[in-house]
Amino acid sequence: MGILDVVFYLFAVLIVASGFVVAFSKNVMHAAFSLLFTFFGVAGIYVLLNADFIALTQLMVYIGGVLVLIIFGVMLTQKVTGVNIKTGISGASNRIISGLISVIVLISLGVLYTSSDWIMKDHPPVEDTITPIGNMLLTQYLLLFEVTAILLLIAFVGAALIARRK
Repeated sequence: MGILDVVFYLFAVLIVASGFVVAFSKNVMHAAFSLLFTFFGVAGIYVLLNADFIALTQLMVYIGGVLVLIIFGVMLTQKVTGVNIKTGISGASNRIISGLISVIVLISLGVLYTSSDWIMKDHPPVEDTITPIGNMLLTQYLLLFEVTAILLLIAFVGAALIARRK
């Protein structure tokens, strides 16, 4: 077992453990901070797969953007309303149903994993994915890139106007 295997299993344990905290935490802030570790673990797995562009996108978009937005939203909402925000998992029947669904999904994934015929092929390692993707975004797909940026700007301005409307 090499060092990469150990690092992979550490990231996998981090993802699963923080995912459980996200799913079963009653405090929304604890769930949001656990989601940070889940996203970080997924970015680590992407790095191990030599998908550096996707790993950076994971860090920038999810950890840098979405998660910070969730945390600030929860923090500002708690200060305004004065109530302690909790998640909706409260009844024992909800926990039993969600646990049963989780066990069914886990068994299904285990059956799929053991019954699949995995084909391992040797391929040369990819050294860099950021440069080719960046070149394609700024040459071949420049128009689509700019249209997407303008569309996101319009959506952001529209959301700000809707939020400020009384």
